[in-house]
Amino acid sequence: MRVLVFSSQHYDQHSFDRAAADHALVLHHQPARLTFDTAMLAQGFDVVCAFINDQLDAPVLERLAAGGTRLIALRSAGYNHVDLAAAARLGLVVTRVPAYSPHAVAEHAVALVLALNRHLHRACNRTRDGDFTLHGLTGFDLHGKTVGIVGTGQIGEAFARIMAGFGCQLLAHDPSPNPAVLALGARYVTLPALLRQSHIVSLHCPLTEQTHHLIDAHSLAELQPGAMLINTGRGALVDTPALIDALKCGQLGYLGLDVYEEEAQLFFEDRSDLPLQDDVLARLLTFPNVIVTAHQAFLTREALDAIARTTLDNILAWSQGQPRHTVLA
Repeated sequence: MRVLVFSSQHYDQHSFDRAAADHALVLHHQPARLTFDTAMLAQGFDVVCAFINDQLDAPVLERLAAGGTRLIALRSAGYNHVDLAAAARLGLVVTRVPAYSPHAVAEHAVALVLALNRHLHRACNRTRDGDFTLHGLTGFDLHGKTVGIVGTGQIGEAFARIMAGFGCQLLAHDPSPNPAVLALGARYVTLPALLRQSHIVSLHCPLTEQTHHLIDAHSLAELQPGAMLINTGRGALVDTPALIDALKCGQLGYLGLDVYEEEAQLFFEDRSDLPLQDDVLARLLTFPNVIVTAHQAFLTREALDAIARTTLDNILAWSQGQPRHTVLA
């Protein structure tokens, strides 16, 4: 069975090739992002393996189906970028990786908290330039601070455990309270209450119609002045232009992003020799209290291996007529 892996980076190739060693699958790695124009590359492939920024709208799915593709194997948990109704109409099965390493994403969120709080990015740049002063590098103790966690699935739970270990007070917001998070002493509250009471807010919820721009100008105004916001979930959970106004007036004191609403045309590519065309992102990067990483929270050896194993297991199960981890319209 032939599988075309779109948006394949060197780390994908290593993890997938290792996982495929015991399977009768022929993997072809394609570094290009899946779009309407590149979909023709999948002609004759039974399976297309896609990542989070690949384009999977109706026109792309129609072109894939016409070329013989029958399975879309997502190597991600999220599937908001897939037109599931079109996939069902075309007879395309869609599978995903519901969980790989919640610790990877949670730990990256904590890394952003620590780096922002203790100004590690600024301190590193200073010492490299021979400046060993401490002006402007004052942080705060995490112990005793209130941390608001929006979304308490596996990743939110892992984040809650780490922050509880720092001695933080935990608030949570989720339509389905997690008993494990409650056992850590967390209190479930409304989103406005969470925003008003938290020193740090971290987003770990999926992107849906209900959570699109969950954090906008109105919700940012609910924050404690100088609060910290972390987003390692999905870029569109946040109305990004609204962040700039909140940063300028000091309402938002710290911002850590591993995802960005318009990241599809930017992330996972080396664009260091080109002018940054995204004015909103360019403005964000000028703030000293902002850290943006390029969707790397998932990037640990353990997570990559788990993603590859689960994706290939999904493909094999589908080929045997027993599809697993399918996504329905």
